Amino acid sequence: MGEESEATADPRNLRVSDEEREHVVGVLQKAIGRGMLDLDEFTERTDVVLAARTRGELNAVLVDIPGLVNRELGAPPPMVSSDRRLVLSAKYSSLVRRGRWLVPPEVIVQNKYGSTKLDFTEAQVSSPTVHIELDSKWGSVEVTIPEQAAVDLNAITEIKYGSLEDKTGTDGRPGTPRLVFSGRVHGGSLVIRNPRRGLFS
Repeated sequence: MGEESEATADPRNLRVSDEEREHVVGVLQKAIGRGMLDLDEFTERTDVVLAARTRGELNAVLVDIPGLVNRELGAPPPMVSSDRRLVLSAKYSSLVRRGRWLVPPEVIVQNKYGSTKLDFTEAQVSSPTVHIELDSKWGSVEVTIPEQAAVDLNAITEIKYGSLEDKTGTDGRPGTPRLVFSGRVHGGSLVIRNPRRGLFS
């Protein structure tokens, strides 16, 4: 009986928050930067993290990475400050960033037969200008920006068999943060929009 109640209270079975998931994704990004993971492994493990419900499931993606396991399972991991660059990779899958996620000065979006949704409405942006480099093949990228933000689309070098739709009308005007897009969209779509408004808002 005593053993059963201990198992029930096992920290591994505790539910995780979005902040904890974001922390583990940050740890995986550090691992890829150190050459411990390749892009495919990073993508697979990120998908597991985003679907994780317990701390045990979160730590499962870290057990073979030396020094990166969150050993104090009973306490939520701290938020980590982002490095200068964030790589987001959606390969045959969907990737979503929304809420209070950390945005460094550079974001690279690698999208192949997948979909990426980036919502900057409540994001913690570390610099007034964010450079977003796109490498999108046969996938969709949807970006939501706050009303006071603006975009710069001049550095996008190629749109082939695809489409670009800026529903915000902010290209070229001042705004903070300013999102500067570069790279290419091949066989897919890039849509930039403001937050959807309610009927009476």
